[in-house]
Amino acid sequence: MKKNYKFLNDINFPNDIKKLSHNELKTLAQEVREEMIDAVSETGGHLGAGLGVVELTVVLHYIFNTPNDKLIWDVGHQSYPHKILTGRKDKIRTLRKGNGLSGFTKRSESEYDPFGAAHSSTSISSALGIAIANKLSNKSGNVIAVIGDGAISAGMAYEAMNNAGSSKTKLIVILNDNDMSIAKPVGAMRAYLAKIFTGKIYFSFRETVKLIISAFSKRFSKKAGKAEDFLRSAVTGGTLFSSMGFYYVGPIDGHDIDALVSVLKNAKDVKYDGPIMIHVKTKKGKGYSFAEKSEDKYHGVTKFNVSTGIQEKSKSNAPSYTKVFANTLVKHAEKDSKIIGITAAMPSGTGMDIFGKNFPSRMFDVGIAEQHAVTFAAGLATEGFKPYAAIYSTFLQRAYDQVVHDVAIQSLPVRFAIDRAGLVGADGPTHAGSFDITYLSTLPNFVVMAASDESELVKMINTSIDINDRPSAFRYPRGNGVGIELPNLNEKLEIGKGRIIKEGKNVALINFGARLNECLIARENLIKKGINLTLVDARFVKPLDENLIWQIATDHEALITIEEGSIGGFGSHVAQFLNEKNLLDSNLKFRSMFLPDRFIDHDKPDLMYKYAGLDATNIENRILDTINSKVIVKKSN
Repeated sequence: MKKNYKFLNDINFPNDIKKLSHNELKTLAQEVREEMIDAVSETGGHLGAGLGVVELTVVLHYIFNTPNDKLIWDVGHQSYPHKILTGRKDKIRTLRKGNGLSGFTKRSESEYDPFGAAHSSTSISSALGIAIANKLSNKSGNVIAVIGDGAISAGMAYEAMNNAGSSKTKLIVILNDNDMSIAKPVGAMRAYLAKIFTGKIYFSFRETVKLIISAFSKRFSKKAGKAEDFLRSAVTGGTLFSSMGFYYVGPIDGHDIDALVSVLKNAKDVKYDGPIMIHVKTKKGKGYSFAEKSEDKYHGVTKFNVSTGIQEKSKSNAPSYTKVFANTLVKHAEKDSKIIGITAAMPSGTGMDIFGKNFPSRMFDVGIAEQHAVTFAAGLATEGFKPYAAIYSTFLQRAYDQVVHDVAIQSLPVRFAIDRAGLVGADGPTHAGSFDITYLSTLPNFVVMAASDESELVKMINTSIDINDRPSAFRYPRGNGVGIELPNLNEKLEIGKGRIIKEGKNVALINFGARLNECLIARENLIKKGINLTLVDARFVKPLDENLIWQIATDHEALITIEEGSIGGFGSHVAQFLNEKNLLDSNLKFRSMFLPDRFIDHDKPDLMYKYAGLDATNIENRILDTINSKVIVKKSN
């Protein structure tokens, strides 16, 4: 820690906070905010969300007895202040770096992180599980879940609230309403929360707090007076949550420490067998003017200058894969009115904001609801439209049943634009696109492609436009392309056909995805050692280019596949084909290179691929090991 703070320097764990007065808590909150801004300016990471919950975080640890009381942060990207106050202050500048702190909550990192999370809407479910476990084990302690207004719109949150409402188990849910998740929250829940906060019947804040404290001081029961119920509903508008079995209070100012202390203390102390919903209103980016003015651009940041707010830009002049996708789709949509864009609360992350600016009536942000997004796209496809569901690989996992049941079985032409394929760097294993090759290529009626560079991505988008009899998917990595000229909209691929990049002898390397550049580097290094291998870009895992693979397998003595995905993907499909054709005999050495059978912690992407064994050096060594494992017997004609 670089600064000489009045209180923060002496705060190592939550018990240290309990020694402070209410006024001193306000100073501590400001110091935590300052420390977080300073740290994230050096590391990059999630900024706005954490700044918005500084006061809430301080008061939660002041009132509750963590870690005995379990505090669960939904998603976890707002947990940096929590980390500063729970024994990780001196490591906060290692956020998202190799061997450093995770950018999310992580059980193995601290006993103050009772549940790991990096995807949204899991907090109420996990908190209810912990609360019931405590009840069954006769353990004391409160369980608190903090969930954002965007996350509570997801189906899983509703399912959890429905279960919690009938559980007769005490659970405290704090709804952090900040008008902004990553993008502006959408849907009826957003409108409902806005109505609560701006309703005509709204008491002064002091009166509201008095009412809440008064309500908490009584026994919670079905016999509560009708007058109190009416007054509470009039002040809060909490009808929806109340009808789901929650005792609802709020909204209250999430930056007013005195109010937070009063409300949370009563919530902690009250004897009540049921869930409590406390609605707090906060400002994303609170206390840092640049983040307050542009919440979406300061949700996740690169390194930045604290004084100017200017973020560090990529050194690459090549466009990002995301922008290549978005701009190409826009060009097609200018000619084809049937093209529809769909995203699940990630318009800027997927490039759908670009599409939406051009075609506002044809872009749908469905909120944090990947399952709905997929089936919504399927419905559009039944009526002759061409839906493009742009979803991160790691988030598409949440909708796998819908991909199978609603899309694949019915052979509906939904197009899946799968962003963040492969390893993604600082966000770590929770955001890595490790499994989509496997989980999609097992499905009948699917076309599954992977772009080796931005030019290939354009061709795959062009190709997908005309796939009208079945679903298709094309995957592409995070970050910038390799800097090559983009093709025109008429350049398309023949379905299920790969391409030979370089011809060589004896050894062949078949690439599927964005490891092509590393394969080229490895090939150049091997040429210097007298090994001139054939390099192939598969393009498709489904349908597989069986003719090309047959040709490569019969013309070469060693065959190696490489992909940015788990076992069960491209290499497995190639092995199955070779086995069926009796080509896996002593005359053909076959090896597969894929992501290892473990989750790889966050680091720089190039280092993560090194750990995964998928960088140029490891590719070169694998080829040499394959060649040297047994004397190659040259086949006769």
